[in-house]
Amino acid sequence: MAKEIEMKNVDIFYGDFHAVQNISLTVPPKSIMAFIGPSGCGKSTVLRSINRMHEVAPGAYIKGQILLDGKDVYAPDVDPVALRCTIGMVFQRANPFPTMSIGDNVVAGLELKGKLSKSKKEEVIEKSLRSANLWEEVKDRLDKPGGALSGGQQQRLCIARAIAVEPEVLLMDEPCSALDPISTLAIEELMQELKKDYTIVIVTHNMQQAARVSDETAFFNLEKTGMPGQLVEVNPTSKIFSNPDKKETEDYISGRFG
Repeated sequence: MAKEIEMKNVDIFYGDFHAVQNISLTVPPKSIMAFIGPSGCGKSTVLRSINRMHEVAPGAYIKGQILLDGKDVYAPDVDPVALRCTIGMVFQRANPFPTMSIGDNVVAGLELKGKLSKSKKEEVIEKSLRSANLWEEVKDRLDKPGGALSGGQQQRLCIARAIAVEPEVLLMDEPCSALDPISTLAIEELMQELKKDYTIVIVTHNMQQAARVSDETAFFNLEKTGMPGQLVEVNPTSKIFSNPDKKETEDYISGRFG
């Protein structure tokens, strides 16, 4: 069941470095929110804080609250590893396990929890690959290495791997930046299908992509290098791209800076 994400007065730090300040926003269930803004403004940092991936960096921590259907994901009783099954992530560059078969790639996350029966494994592989719009392309070569697929297919394989563990949220960090236009279109169409079941947050530098795929858009900026990034505004995507509240947003959308 897709869940609501709510960030309340979130500040993110890497040791002494204050990366992002005072972020408050809500991502409704079964919707897509795009994070846009110039490089270095903290978009990916905010995204990675949602499933606590930023904690992997030494000294990283947050202040404020990040809630998943009202439950604080930073509460002491929350296991970060279990959380990352609930909040899946797809990275900028496709990262299938290159020597592992296509089928084994799909169930790799699930099998960390325990060995699957042959029938269950086959069921999960087909269901996940169908959900990622990849089944028809690979069904006859499931035993071939995942690294042998094209870039766009590898990215969809990574999406299949993420959804095999049945998350409720999908985070996507520039998932199309390394792809050609045809593969990008396939991923964008897939996002529209996936939002029927998942809450999705995507970081993108592609303004046209944000306009095409997202229901709401959050624009981030930073005053100058070395200062914390900040959320300038969050609004329905149609408003952000036609009549934003802030001049900063309009300047960025129109290409006057960034």
